[in-house]
Amino acid sequence: MRNSKFNIRKVMLCIADAAIIAVCGILANFILSALGLKTGYVSMVDTPYVVVSTCINVIFTVISLWIFGAYHKVWRFFNARDYLSCVAGVAAGMVVSTCVLSLRYSVFDFVLPYTILTAIGAVIGVALFRFCFKTAFIKISDASAAEGMEKTLIIGCGNAGKMILNDIKTAMNDEHNESRKLNPVGFVDDDIIKQNINVDGLRVLGTTYDIPSICERENVSLIIFAIPSCDEEDRTRILEICSKTETKIKIVPYISQILFEEGQEPQLLNQTKEIKIEDLLGREPITFDKKSVRTLVKGKICMVTGGGGSIGSELVRQIAKYSPEKIIIVDIYENNAYDIQQELVLEYGEKLNLSTVIASVRDYDKMEQIFKTYRPELVWHAAAHKHVPLMETVPGEAVKNNVFGTFNVAKLAEKYGVKKFVMISTDKAVNPTNVMGATKRCCEMIIQYMSQNTTGTEFVTTRFGNVLGSNGSVIPLFRRQIENGKPITVTHPDIIRYFMTIPEAVSLVLQAAGMAKGGEIFVLDMGAPVKITTLAENLCRMYGKVPYKDVEIKFTGLRPGEKLFEELLMDEEGLKKTDNKKIFIGNQIDIDKEKLLSQLDTLKEYAESNDDEKTVETLAEIVPTFNHKNN
Repeated sequence: MRNSKFNIRKVMLCIADAAIIAVCGILANFILSALGLKTGYVSMVDTPYVVVSTCINVIFTVISLWIFGAYHKVWRFFNARDYLSCVAGVAAGMVVSTCVLSLRYSVFDFVLPYTILTAIGAVIGVALFRFCFKTAFIKISDASAAEGMEKTLIIGCGNAGKMILNDIKTAMNDEHNESRKLNPVGFVDDDIIKQNINVDGLRVLGTTYDIPSICERENVSLIIFAIPSCDEEDRTRILEICSKTETKIKIVPYISQILFEEGQEPQLLNQTKEIKIEDLLGREPITFDKKSVRTLVKGKICMVTGGGGSIGSELVRQIAKYSPEKIIIVDIYENNAYDIQQELVLEYGEKLNLSTVIASVRDYDKMEQIFKTYRPELVWHAAAHKHVPLMETVPGEAVKNNVFGTFNVAKLAEKYGVKKFVMISTDKAVNPTNVMGATKRCCEMIIQYMSQNTTGTEFVTTRFGNVLGSNGSVIPLFRRQIENGKPITVTHPDIIRYFMTIPEAVSLVLQAAGMAKGGEIFVLDMGAPVKITTLAENLCRMYGKVPYKDVEIKFTGLRPGEKLFEELLMDEEGLKKTDNKKIFIGNQIDIDKEKLLSQLDTLKEYAESNDDEKTVETLAEIVPTFNHKNN
């Protein structure tokens, strides 16, 4: 429907131009006649000549204007350069008309003066009509905003902003392009020199600090953030300003993430994405050495325990990209395992050698059967109970699954000659105050024990903070609360956490496996911690709601075992740099083998007898930094 409207406008312009050229030709005839100019063949006002010359001028000049693109412009953005294309089109058309008319009439006595006068009038008329048409089109376009058009504000009038604007112009002529509904109202840019200037026909309306007032004044319904090279601090500041408006926000990816096709400019508009909560983390996504990961994975038999979970499934996705010989997904929850299995089958088909096994890491005999059958060379151990409040109520289950599930898989990895074993840990393992964190610290000790007492397998731990969007994390909970019209529940107004995205966490795990020599605890530099209250407020605004007004934020008090802030490294571990400036290594801590094994035997006895009190006491003996808080 919209494309037909544009076709009608093109036809209207053609008709208008034809009428202007015809009138200019008739007037030129009469002016020359009034000046007394004649030829030996015809009087200037002879009807046959007037008709013939006018028709020839109209036909060739309209065709020339079409060739020069005069009917392919979006008139809202018509600028001085586009007026020059009209001048060129008229001039070229008149040159052709002159050549044709000279075949019948005297060039210097009549045709040349006639076409010059016609051309001057046509240029003025065509340009003037376009100016009037542009003004009328803007009014019509503004009125149409209420009929499904999105008034759009573009942040940044640099190359990316100009490309976005050009993509919008192109989309306006394509009925199959959803972006044709965008109606740009202007740019914002923090460069003082650019204020109030026109950039490709669109005005710079102010700086980023003016975004809320501009959105309100112009009734903006979409903001496009088009500064892919923006530094972390400014990016966060600008997006937080945007999130305070009741406006949908889309962002152009970082330069490193923009897709380029060889020999072509990237289509940025198609690559914009709606702002996600991770865009407010204040840093660029972590990049890793894919070549080293490919070298590690290609042609290897890879096994992922907990392969259906948030981290495990992303591990499987990323491993699949590097041409492994085989992937084995192990998970006790069949629904998640089935989902990732079907996703990979759909994407890779028979090209990917994939096996999915439903099994628990608690079951030593079943896990041994899996190791014996598939003989994995690389193992990523992501299976664990991780929900902090739930594990406080069933510490025995946390110990059985996390501690002894890890011990089972680690011992089998050594027994069956696995080359690398990577365990997924958490920042909650550092000076733990809850059962889940203490079990993960115990797992880290087991992995370090295995590293110090093995000759074949390289055992390594990866530790990172909270993962955005993972099962049990705050973001899905906050989203459900907002979508159901419930208050957002935050435990404490000052609680802070480190965050990373699932792909980043998995990239760290894969990179760590490539770097591992055995016994390391790899820690990711995750930037500044994020205040959970700020996260909740920004998520409200992303839904177009005003926090504390449209959505209540309720503070419920710290849960059992919960800290106000998490730590990523224990004091005694130290810190060493790696080739990747975002990854650090904590030094190994010597493990007393006999003492640890004895304590684990005691822990297992209490856990299997479901004695929660003794289980927690023994866990505290194994993990000296465990300060259990049931607050």
